[in-house]
Amino acid sequence: MARTTSTATPEAAAAVDEPPSRGRQQQQVAASSKRDYKGFVAGVFSGIAKLTVGHPFDTVKVRLQTTDAGRFAGPLQCVAQTVRNEGVRGLYKGATPPLVGWMFMDSVMLGSLAVYRRLMAQHVTSLAPRRGPPARATARASSSSSSSYLPPLGHGLAGILAGATVSFIAAPVEHVKARLQIQYAARKAERLYSGPLDCVAKIYRHHGVRGIYHGLSATLLFRGFFFFWWSSYDVLSRALRRHTSLSAPAINFWAGGLSAQVFWLTSYPSDLVKQRIMTDPLGGALGDGQRRFPRWRDAAVAVWRESGWRGYWRGFLPCFLRAFPANAMALVAFEGVMRTLP
Repeated sequence: MARTTSTATPEAAAAVDEPPSRGRQQQQVAASSKRDYKGFVAGVFSGIAKLTVGHPFDTVKVRLQTTDAGRFAGPLQCVAQTVRNEGVRGLYKGATPPLVGWMFMDSVMLGSLAVYRRLMAQHVTSLAPRRGPPARATARASSSSSSSYLPPLGHGLAGILAGATVSFIAAPVEHVKARLQIQYAARKAERLYSGPLDCVAKIYRHHGVRGIYHGLSATLLFRGFFFFWWSSYDVLSRALRRHTSLSAPAINFWAGGLSAQVFWLTSYPSDLVKQRIMTDPLGGALGDGQRRFPRWRDAAVAVWRESGWRGYWRGFLPCFLRAFPANAMALVAFEGVMRTLP
């Protein structure tokens, strides 16, 4: 995923080390509002790239997060056991919901991010415009002209709003994915859920819409950390444009991968608690066990009692290793499509 982009305009290239005037800002914002659709379209390709590269890492992460410390000694043993018992396809278990979901989620998240950035630039942060980058750097930049003067704080706030928006799609998708990922039986007949549709149907039958959206509040909290992702992406992108001669795709790759790692370094404990909540038995007629965590605080305290502060970082290595390649490739795909669309 990446900062919303388009090819640089002649007007943007002409802004050599000078902040845009109020009139120019209004023209840029108006032009950008007509291209809001691009973020939604390009986000689909971002989701496909992210799933292809990152889902095996995500499966290992979720299994380490949601099992006791005695089941797997570490990520490599988790991978080995999964492949030995379930084959390579086991690493892609639960991939169908995110394949559809991440295409839709990245479309909504990145598309809404573009809109929120424009609104921030128009109504909040345009009172203190930044100095534009040099013409050479601007010509290579992949940011839209409407957000080229938006400071990192504006990008971070837009990230929080985009994260909250997409949470209403992400929560049920990630809920179903997590429940499928922790089914360890190799034979479908031995699993509670035969697939994503069966999982949704059974949860809805016994717990309704509220059961499908189990973990929504934890998802909203987790995605609030998008502030660090998109503000750091802006800082890193600007630094690479100013101090290197890298091409636009290379800037997208490095800034995207590094900013994703900044995000996970700040947000991982909240993600672990979210996964505990999403894989907690719902109980009742569903017959999946006794519910343990009625509130977010209950799950957080349980992790502390089990393993102390280290418990909040269990499974971090595969997540951190996944963050760079998955999101770097997602950003390259996203930005490339953004530059291609009219």
